[in-house]
Amino acid sequence: MKKIFLNKFFLVSSGVLLFAYGVIYACGGGDDWGMGYSSNFTPETFVEKSYRPLFLSGEVFYGIGFDTEHNSRFNNDIKSDWSTYLKTKVDTATVNYFLIGDETNRYSYDNEKASKYKDEITQLHVFFKTKKNNQASLKWGKKMNLKDDKIKAFVEFLYLAQKIETVSVGENYWSYEPVATKTFDDFKLIQSIENVYNTISDPFLKNRYWFLTMKAYFYSSNQQKAITFFNKTEASVPKNVLYYRALSYVAGINHQQGKYSTSNYLYAQVFDKCPEMRVVTAYSFRPENDADWNKSLAMAKNNKEKAALWAIHGYYKDEVQAINKIYDLEPKSEHLNYLLTRLVNQQEQGINNSFEISANDDQPSKKQTVAENKETNKSKIDVKAFDLVSKIATAGNTEKPYLWDIALGYLQTLKSDFAKADANFAKAEKTMPKTELANNQLRLLRFVNNMSKIDKLNSKNEKTILKDLNWLYKELPKQHVGDFRYDNASSWSKMYLATLYKEQKNYVMAEVFTSNSVYGYWGEGNSFYDVEKNLLGMKEFLSKQDKTEIEKIGAGIYNLNLNNINNFQAVKATYQNKIPEAIAFMKQTDTLQNAVFYGNPFNGSIKDCHDCDHAMPQKKKYSQIEFLTTINAMQDKLAKNEDVYTNSLLLGNAFYNITHFGNGRSFYEISIVGYGSSPYSFRDSMKKMITNCSLPKMYYQKALEAATTKEQKAKCVYMLAKCERNEYYNKKYNSVTNWWTADQDQINFLAWNSFKILKKDYSDTKYYQDVIAECGYFNTYINQ
Repeated sequence: MKKIFLNKFFLVSSGVLLFAYGVIYACGGGDDWGMGYSSNFTPETFVEKSYRPLFLSGEVFYGIGFDTEHNSRFNNDIKSDWSTYLKTKVDTATVNYFLIGDETNRYSYDNEKASKYKDEITQLHVFFKTKKNNQASLKWGKKMNLKDDKIKAFVEFLYLAQKIETVSVGENYWSYEPVATKTFDDFKLIQSIENVYNTISDPFLKNRYWFLTMKAYFYSSNQQKAITFFNKTEASVPKNVLYYRALSYVAGINHQQGKYSTSNYLYAQVFDKCPEMRVVTAYSFRPENDADWNKSLAMAKNNKEKAALWAIHGYYKDEVQAINKIYDLEPKSEHLNYLLTRLVNQQEQGINNSFEISANDDQPSKKQTVAENKETNKSKIDVKAFDLVSKIATAGNTEKPYLWDIALGYLQTLKSDFAKADANFAKAEKTMPKTELANNQLRLLRFVNNMSKIDKLNSKNEKTILKDLNWLYKELPKQHVGDFRYDNASSWSKMYLATLYKEQKNYVMAEVFTSNSVYGYWGEGNSFYDVEKNLLGMKEFLSKQDKTEIEKIGAGIYNLNLNNINNFQAVKATYQNKIPEAIAFMKQTDTLQNAVFYGNPFNGSIKDCHDCDHAMPQKKKYSQIEFLTTINAMQDKLAKNEDVYTNSLLLGNAFYNITHFGNGRSFYEISIVGYGSSPYSFRDSMKKMITNCSLPKMYYQKALEAATTKEQKAKCVYMLAKCERNEYYNKKYNSVTNWWTADQDQINFLAWNSFKILKKDYSDTKYYQDVIAECGYFNTYINQ
């Protein structure tokens, strides 16, 4: 996996309270939702949380995108340390306030209010120095004993610390350009901080003044003094978080000085010893070349230090190589755990869960059988990686042998070694922690293994998966499962079952498990229902009362029901002008029949603008069932030769408006037909249905024949012109392979026959003038 590097920047510590480093902020996401949809192996299950950002990811860092905790990483630790030190002398809320301010205003634009605590620290410092009360001393003197030595030491330390914060605390913004570096050059003040460190006896305060001195020198214009001070004092400093934060300063300075091998060696030690800084040191680690890397390795004093170097190297390079090296050096290294999850997740990325193979751009994908898909996926597993995991799992001498057993079992599943996978899952279960996540992970991988064993469905092997299918499809979506990755197994299993059913020529059940996701707005609908046998078979299945257990599961997850299918039949019958049949189907759609048209479907406008029609005042809003019953009534009148002109015109408008060109697209925009603002969003059968203007043309022609005035005839002729225009568009764009290139002839419209008739015979009508005012094409035609 290619990682994103920001080569010109390294990460450095910042702030006695906060930790920051110079970095370019790019527009990173951070949810990493994509990994959950392509993976069955949840790395959080057994790996310590400090490694989480280093899991395999499509982002810079897993789960967070970019590291944004530069100013807050150590807040909780610092608050806890000072609260413990001050014990009963100051309440926790007061300690927290002086350390980080009023948290309710942290994101406020009221900077004065947000930084008030800093002013109060300064005022208390003045009070201690002058012995004269001020606003802060009067306020806080009521809440804590300002004469207490520890409280005074707390405030005085914060006073000095916030001086350094003026250059160490970064702004939360992103930039494509390097952020200007600030330096703290009050060396007199820095020396006074160092003097306090040298003279103070309190171990807690001494440790913090030591770190504050390091930080001050690091942010000064003479960073070499930080290294000198560190080398002089490190032996007497406790190896705690402050020590490793300071060590990262030294690493950063070495990087700036071009001493990359030293810098990377030091970052690796921080990575190893200070979990809180793993994401920081991983980002900072930058071997320039193999020579630098080998020099870093040569600096390692023992196997543990070498293992730390390989642990961070494996994040950027080759997990297999890193695991191999670390295992030889230190089999129980904790770093092996996160690298193993990356290795497994990396193997998953090559797995084909679609059961089809992509073809050339102009060719459809080739469908795979279950057997073909298994063979494809077996070939994707890296032999070297598999053999390494197998070797280590068999040895059983890592920190978490069960993690290796469960990983090996999963890889064996992918290689179709199902019996061996069962054995390793059973082995892992005996020693793994019984957390909810661990239990879920094992159950999921066992399910994948059991499902993968099935080459042909029968009543016996169905029983091995039924309980887990219900768990996957019904139970887990209702639970708060946190990081647990089950979506991939859910979608894969549906495709697996659909493929098996298709091979067994059970096309209804294949459809039930294939078509389980809601079609998106730009979807082309569901071609399964274009075949009448399929449609009737699905209706029979959904109506079936004595379904088997797996049929119940399939029906439960299927995104369509009888109402949807009846609705599709009603729509289809309408376009076939079988209105009584359409009404009968529509009445079987439950509440779908009550969906209301946005515009009046019986209006005929000069300009096709459905938004305009939707916005027009409407005396009556038509539901879909009312639309059909009204059409039926008009057709009955037409059959009796009653008001032929009006009924024919209104019927023409009705059938026109439910085409793509009219104001009633909502009539056909349903899951089975599809959705989209362009007819080319739909499959060919539906595209033809919704762009066919032969029905409105027929009724407009009837209206023209029955018209008694020139105004009536002018209107009919123009409506026929719109149908001619639409037929021209249909032929023009359907006859080319890449329809979007058809406009290269720069012909937007033609002088259609009805345009000619309208100009020749009806130029003296008011409707003619209305058309000129609203139809730019016609206006262009008569003025050329």
